[in-house]
Amino acid sequence: MLTASPSSLVIHGREVGGLPRRAWSLDVLRAHLLSAATPRPVRDATWRYLIERARRDGPAWVIGCVGVAMPGLRRAAARLAPGWPGQVADLDAELLTGFLERLHGMDLDGPRVCGRLIDAGVRAARAAREAECGQAEVIRALGATSLAPVRPWDHPDWVLARAQAAAVISAEEHLLIGATRLEDVPLAEVAARLEVTCSYASTWRSRCEARLARAIADGDVDWIRTRHRRTGGDPAIPRTRAELAAMRALDAALSDPCPEQDSVRDGQVEPHRPHRAHQWGPGGVEPRGGVSCGAPHRGLGDGDRSDTTPRTRRLSVQRAGWEVSTP
Repeated sequence: MLTASPSSLVIHGREVGGLPRRAWSLDVLRAHLLSAATPRPVRDATWRYLIERARRDGPAWVIGCVGVAMPGLRRAAARLAPGWPGQVADLDAELLTGFLERLHGMDLDGPRVCGRLIDAGVRAARAAREAECGQAEVIRALGATSLAPVRPWDHPDWVLARAQAAAVISAEEHLLIGATRLEDVPLAEVAARLEVTCSYASTWRSRCEARLARAIADGDVDWIRTRHRRTGGDPAIPRTRAELAAMRALDAALSDPCPEQDSVRDGQVEPHRPHRAHQWGPGGVEPRGGVSCGAPHRGLGDGDRSDTTPRTRRLSVQRAGWEVSTP
């Protein structure tokens, strides 16, 4: 809309320190701010200028600010959408309301100017969600029949599953916490399954539990779908720190002749080496990119916001007559 040529709003680079000295339409400016090559001080200075224009010159520049911030708003809405109890249009409205309220009253001296605007929108949307869920719980409590619990369900297993789906913890960390904390499996036994030392497993568990506690306190695992699309018959394998342990196991497999029986090839007796398959850790799903959970979310523009297709990586090893393949 107002960010698109030819009727777009324009700023001049000489008005913002760090921008090249030329005219910038807002759509081109947005792409420049999203570039990794643009320094953060330049982004913050540009956003301070945009906010000052919005406060001084009125609605056109306010809408322009929303347009420049649209990629971040879409990511925030995609993260909030799974499990949203109402219409996604209501989610977008709450997100934009918080963004605009902060736009008119925010202190411009601090860093992360655009990030703080989007954070304000996220807080407003979460507050609206909590208020609506509170009303739903009261209504359900008055019912005479047995009903399913209101989401999010707070059983520890569900919390861990949602945390894994949100990429707060990996599949290995899910196993490490769930087995040792909920099932009373000895830490040494789980460490052996993960192919790490007991002391490393203890440190690893402490760190991922601290990360999980922060995510729970921030509400990041409250509304996450735990069902994901799959490609093929194999589960997606997350990229985790257990890859190092998997590599050590792979090295051990390559160095172990492991003869079981002899076979005859071209008249010669050769030791048989069985096929061994090693996956990178136990099966699990890890969404990519920061936000990639839940059903596709439409709103805040025409694009789909959906979970990315999980990636599967399998490493099969044969030695001597073995082959290596990494599809």
